[in-house]
Amino acid sequence: MSNQNLRFHESPITKAALNEKQAQPFTVADYLLTRLKQLNVTEVFQIPGDYVKHFTQALEYFDGVTAIGAVNELDAAYAADAYGRTRGLGAVSLQYGVSTFSALNAIAGAYVELSPVVVISACPGADARQIGSMYNVLYHHSTGNLQADQEVYSHVTVAAITLSTSVGAAEAIDNLLIAAITHKKPVYIACYKEVWGEPCPPPPNEVLRPRVPKSDPLALQNAVAQAWAQLSAAKKPMIFAGVEVLRHGLSGLLQELIDASGYLYTTTSLGKTVLDEGGDKFIGTYSDAASIKHVRDLVTASDCFLTLGTIITDDYLVFIESKYADMVLATTTQIRAGYFIYENVTMKDFMEALLLRFKATKGYPLATVAPAQPKYPEPWLSNSDPHWDDKPDTITYNRFFQHSMKFLTDNNLLQEIVMTYGVSSSLYVATNAYGLAQNSFISSAAWQCIGFETGAASGAQLGSGKRAWTVAGDGGFMMVCQSLSTLARNNLNAVIFVISNGVYAIEQVYVDMDSFEPGPEHKFDAFDILPKWDYLALAKAFGAEGHTVKTIKELNAVLEKLKTPSTKPTLVQVVIPEKDLPGQMRRLGLE
Repeated sequence: MSNQNLRFHESPITKAALNEKQAQPFTVADYLLTRLKQLNVTEVFQIPGDYVKHFTQALEYFDGVTAIGAVNELDAAYAADAYGRTRGLGAVSLQYGVSTFSALNAIAGAYVELSPVVVISACPGADARQIGSMYNVLYHHSTGNLQADQEVYSHVTVAAITLSTSVGAAEAIDNLLIAAITHKKPVYIACYKEVWGEPCPPPPNEVLRPRVPKSDPLALQNAVAQAWAQLSAAKKPMIFAGVEVLRHGLSGLLQELIDASGYLYTTTSLGKTVLDEGGDKFIGTYSDAASIKHVRDLVTASDCFLTLGTIITDDYLVFIESKYADMVLATTTQIRAGYFIYENVTMKDFMEALLLRFKATKGYPLATVAPAQPKYPEPWLSNSDPHWDDKPDTITYNRFFQHSMKFLTDNNLLQEIVMTYGVSSSLYVATNAYGLAQNSFISSAAWQCIGFETGAASGAQLGSGKRAWTVAGDGGFMMVCQSLSTLARNNLNAVIFVISNGVYAIEQVYVDMDSFEPGPEHKFDAFDILPKWDYLALAKAFGAEGHTVKTIKELNAVLEKLKTPSTKPTLVQVVIPEKDLPGQMRRLGLE
């Protein structure tokens, strides 16, 4: 499986046009692009528009940052989100109003799941505002409130600004970018239409750095003392790691804590691959009832959780209700030990202080060892829907993962791919996988957006330098199927598997799980039944390779073909029974 074609679609730029651009003054747009390049952003996803034309024109000719044209706003914004998760910062350029509002869902997901994305736009300029006021003109793409974009984005960003002049633009841009890389969340910047093209001094060569907050010494001391009392008294402590550790670059510190304490550890679904999934301390991912049995048993038996950087969503209601008092929780906003809350203590300082305690205390590291990984074909075999046991060549959710994970493992490809998932039955089944590389499992596990996975593929591949390995459902793929065109246009050899059962299966589980029982009397609700698509024709139309597989034999044959170098994305329709209900989803539905 070749990864040599990680980019590119390059715009044809003539030598004369380039010389003309080089003769132009350095602009506000050039300033932002230079700062982005310094922060290792080498691609900006974009939807063009007249208001934002000065920025998009600057991007077209800017050396070292490539414009990645997307086919719609969700495609562009999902890609920028995944790029931010893999590269450390992403950027998307959008038209005023119609584009920014369309992309809002994706940016909200980035906000919730801690992905730093710079949303770049423009709005009616000074002259337009004067004319609009004088003659009561409603400008295109405007609601009439010219601040509406900024106001809306202020709820899903850590900073949202509109520049009416180039004066002070450099400082404003720097502060905005520092906010993004400090908080690991999106920011929004718009300029009056003409401002992106106005002259601006170039930035210094010094790269912007995140702000480093300092802990209150007494609060830190008290938090560590209370946490240590709880941890040292525990008989079966465990580390429960989350996505904040990964986003804030603390994975190395987490590994040191695991080594010094000897604690077993697990992760949330969103935090999966916060570390390489190797070693003898990783018990597997904890995805509540969807987890494999020994993970559920160990979590239930644990009497103290050192919970680091973990976002507790409603997927973990059963856990939080039963284990709240047993948690030592450290996030970027708060430290909690049992029922005691400590403000003004940073997660990094707290982790470092605990590390010193473990290293200085006799009896650590503990000699505990995680249970062995389930022996193949587990955990997939026992979780596959038993209704299909007499049809061994029929593909089910679990059989798809059984064979695709074996293919990846046997061919030493787990280090060469980055997986993307929206919310779907496949996501919960996939959390049972072992052996993945650090930061190679990208999901919408908290925001829970159907369709994220396909739009994220281009950003994940460009950001990581690894081949995107995407698993979607029919419904999720239908949301943003045009993303296949973006992959083809940019020569990205991503693989999109569509687990095709013709229904919103994950929705039906929570509406009426009896619908999955055999017999015509057990029917899916009409609103959960999807239209039938010709996926092979769709792949051809978008410039991708296309395959449909209906049996295990056909699936394995296509997996083998994926080892052949390609400059195109591949769409694989994986046909499964409509009523296939994986054990992971059955357990979740029964909670």
